[in-house]
Amino acid sequence: MNPKNTPRAVALLPIAVFLALYLGLGIVLEYVLKVEMGFYQIPIVVAFLVAILVACLQNRGVSFDEKLTLMGQGIGDKNIVTMILIFLAAGIFVGVTGRSSAEAVAYFLLSIAPAKLAVAVLFVVACFVSMAMGTSVGTITLLTPIAVAVSKDSGFSLPLCVASVMGGSMFGDNLSFISDTTIAACSTQGCQMKDKFRANFKIALPAALAALALIVVISLQVDVTQTPSGDHNLLLLIPYVLVLIGGIVGLNVFVVLLVGIAAGAAITLATGQVTAMQLMGNMGSGVSGMSETILVTLLVASLCGLIRAYGGFEALLAAIRKIFRGKRGGQLGIGILVGLMDISTANNTVAIVMAGPIAKDIAAEYGITPKRSASVLDTFSCIFQGIIPYGAQMLVAISACATLGFTISAFDIIPLLFYPMFLCLSSLLFIVFDRK
Repeated sequence: MNPKNTPRAVALLPIAVFLALYLGLGIVLEYVLKVEMGFYQIPIVVAFLVAILVACLQNRGVSFDEKLTLMGQGIGDKNIVTMILIFLAAGIFVGVTGRSSAEAVAYFLLSIAPAKLAVAVLFVVACFVSMAMGTSVGTITLLTPIAVAVSKDSGFSLPLCVASVMGGSMFGDNLSFISDTTIAACSTQGCQMKDKFRANFKIALPAALAALALIVVISLQVDVTQTPSGDHNLLLLIPYVLVLIGGIVGLNVFVVLLVGIAAGAAITLATGQVTAMQLMGNMGSGVSGMSETILVTLLVASLCGLIRAYGGFEALLAAIRKIFRGKRGGQLGIGILVGLMDISTANNTVAIVMAGPIAKDIAAEYGITPKRSASVLDTFSCIFQGIIPYGAQMLVAISACATLGFTISAFDIIPLLFYPMFLCLSSLLFIVFDRK
C-alpha cells in the first residue's frame, strides 16, 4: 500500500506495458504484416489482463487479497455502475431503432438540395446521424457507400466526399447523448450530460460551421452533373429526434433512452420493419454489441484502483504540475493526456476511460469544473481519433470504398478532414481565451 499517497512513477508500469503490447502488436500487424484492420485484431481485453497481472506483481507489501479489494473498490464506484447501465440502455436503443434512418436522412436531403451542395449535405447528414445514433463508426459504415455514389455520379473527388462523412461523424460522436465517449466522459467526471453538451456545443459548432463553409467553397468550384437518389421513410427518424430533444432539455438519460426505445419499438413494428421476435433479437444484439466496451470499463476501473493506491496518479499529477500552471494549463494537460492515450489505443472510448480518473484528479487540483473536464476529455479524444490513419473510423471508410471497387488511401483523406482540424483550433482558442 501507499499510505502517504506519495508519487511513485513505477506504479504507472502496467499502463506502459499495456500500451507497448497493444500499440506495438497493432503496428506490426497493420503496417509490417499488412493485415486488414490489423490494429483491431489485437484482443484488447487480453492486453488489459496482462497489465493487471503486472500491477498485481508490483508492491509486494500488499497481499493479493488486499489487491483484490482495491480492484473491487475501483469497479464498485458509483460512476462506473452508472456508466455500465447507460451503455446497456444505449445498446438496446440502437438495437431497437436499427440503422436504416441514415439512408433516409441522406437521400431526403440530397433530393431537395442543389447538386453543387451534395458534399455539404453529406457532412450535415453525418453530423445529424452520428448525433442520433451515438456512433461515428456506424455512421461511416452506413454513409460511405452514399459518399461513393455521390462522387461517382456528380464528379466530386472521392477523398473529399469520404472526409466530409468522417468529419460529420466525429461531430456527432463528440456531442451525442448516447455516444460511448459522452457516457464515459460524463461518468468519469461526475457531471450531467446536458451540462457537458452545452460546454461542448460552444466549441464544436464554430468548428462545424467553419468546416461546412470550406466544403461549400470547394464544392462551388466543381462542375457537377447529378446526385444519386434513393427511398426514404422519415418516420424512422422520430426515436432519434426524441432522444436528442430529451437530452437537450435535460431529462434524465435513462428516461430519455426508455422513451426512445419505446418509440423505436412501436414505429418499427407498426411500419413492418421487424417482427416481434426480430425486435427482441435486435435488443439482445444491441446489448451484445456493448459487451466488450463494458468489460474494458471494468478492467480499466480495477487497474486504476491499484495504480491510484500505489501512487501512480500522484506521479502524473506531479509531472503535470511542473509543466502546466492554472486552469488553462490543467485543461491542456487533460487534453494532451487523453490525446496520447487515443494515439496509443486508437479507441477514443478506451482513451477516455483510461484518462478519466486521472483527469478528475487534475480537475480537482486546478479548480476545473466537471463539465469542463468532461468536455475537454471528449473533444480532444475525438480530435485525435478523427485524424489518426489507423483508427477504426479511417479503416472502415477505406474498407467500405474498397468493397465498392474504389481504392483510396488514408493520406488522401487526412488533408481534407476539415472538421477535426477546426475542432482542434476551436478547442485551443476556447481554453486560451475563456475568461471563466
